[in-house]
Amino acid sequence: MNKMQIVLASIAIVLAALLADLLAPRVLIARTAPSHDLVDVIPKRFGEWTFDPGIGLVTPAPEKADGVEDAQPALFGIYNQVVGRGYRNANGDIVMLMVAYGPAQDFRLKAHRPEFCYIAAGFRIIDKTDAAVPYRDGARPILVTRMTAVKGSRLEPVSYWMRVGDELTRGVIDRQMVRLNYGLRGIIPDGALVRISTVGLSPVDSFRLQDQFIRDFLAAVRPEDLRFFTGSR
Repeated sequence: MNKMQIVLASIAIVLAALLADLLAPRVLIARTAPSHDLVDVIPKRFGEWTFDPGIGLVTPAPEKADGVEDAQPALFGIYNQVVGRGYRNANGDIVMLMVAYGPAQDFRLKAHRPEFCYIAAGFRIIDKTDAAVPYRDGARPILVTRMTAVKGSRLEPVSYWMRVGDELTRGVIDRQMVRLNYGLRGIIPDGALVRISTVGLSPVDSFRLQDQFIRDFLAAVRPEDLRFFTGSR
C-alpha cells in the first residue's frame, strides 16, 4: 500500500467514525415520556374479571418462582418492570396477563418474545399465527401474535403484542425496522410486551375469551395510560 492509499484509508476510517458518532442514538424516549408504574396502571378488577393472587404465570425470569404478583427483577437489563397477574370471571374461566416494560429498545437491548420464555420453561410452541383484535370503535385493531404452548398435559394458548416507541410491531423484521427508523433520528425507543394466556380451554375458545379480555382490559385502562399499551399510530 503506497502513501496515498494509506492517507485515503485513514481519512475513510476517520469519516466512518465521525459518521457513526453522528448517527448514534442519543435521546432516550423514556426520559421524555410520562412514567408508568405498572403495579398501579394495571387494574385488579374490571369488567367481569377479578384478580386472583393464587394463579401462577410463566415469567420472563425462569430462574425465579412463578406467580410473583408484581414487579420482578429485570431480565439481563432489558426490563425494569414486569407485572404478572391472573384473573377469573364469574364462570371460573382463568386468564393470565403479563406486562413487561423496558426503557431502552436498541440493537443490544431488546424485548424477548414470549416464545423464548416458554421454551426456557420446558414448553414447546405450536400453531403460531397472526391476528387483529378490534378493541374500540374508530381505533386501529391490536395486532397480536397467537401461539399454543404445550408442556405435558398443559395446553396454554397465548396472545401477545409488542410496542416499540409509538408503534405496535409484529415480527422480527418489523421490530428491527422500527428500531432503525428511530435510530436514524437519534432516538432510543422504549418498549412494552403484553401477553395474555389461558388454560383449561381449547385454543378456539381460549382465543375468543382472550379477545374479550383484551377489550375489557383496554376499556378499563385510564385514558392517559392507554397509549402505553396501544402506541399512538
